[in-house]
Amino acid sequence: MKKEGGHTIKLGLFVTLSIALFTGAIFIIGERQQLFSKTFQISGMFSDISGLQVGNNVRFAGIDVGVVENIYQISDSVVKVDMLINENARKFIKKNATAMIGSDGLMGSKLVLISPGAPGKSVISNNDYLATAKAVDMDEILLKLKITSDNAASITGNLSEIMINIKDGKGAIGKLLMDSTFALTVEQALINIKQGAGGFKENMDAAGHNILLRGFFKKKKDKNKK
Repeated sequence: MKKEGGHTIKLGLFVTLSIALFTGAIFIIGERQQLFSKTFQISGMFSDISGLQVGNNVRFAGIDVGVVENIYQISDSVVKVDMLINENARKFIKKNATAMIGSDGLMGSKLVLISPGAPGKSVISNNDYLATAKAVDMDEILLKLKITSDNAASITGNLSEIMINIKDGKGAIGKLLMDSTFALTVEQALINIKQGAGGFKENMDAAGHNILLRGFFKKKKDKNKK
């Protein structure tokens, strides 16, 4: 008898615990799905819902205010999303509010983000449609980042090749900077130009003192003064 009584107590505890867990699960799911709150419905037309699913959250001003109730494929480019919104949030959502698809974190589940409308507008009504905006496409951003990275790597590679060619004395710049013979030739040419200029000045000075050309230089000097 004692053994049978122990089994009965254990069975009763197990049943009670199971019922409590089941009730708690129903309450949590119902709360998430807005089953125990007064709600109203609004909808939005999207060209791409980016993996949004029924039951995902609807967020307004950073607060979860509802859930996605239904998703309908209207055409090849239009998807209708019905949302159940908590009645307590209605007074904050204006008719000119905007809805877009977002993510719960960088890699989190998709959700609907409602941005506030302009103040002074009337409050949204049941079964109203919100204007929608295109969501930021993370795949597109990652693709652009990859292209930018590839371009930067290509430019870095080209610069590295140019610097190697310069170091090896290839090309005009390489010869100018690294070829000692070419550098000496350029240096000698500059010296010759400088010496030639000095010699030309000496010749002109000598010509100015020449008795035959002195009158010519004097007339030219007087003309320049005028």
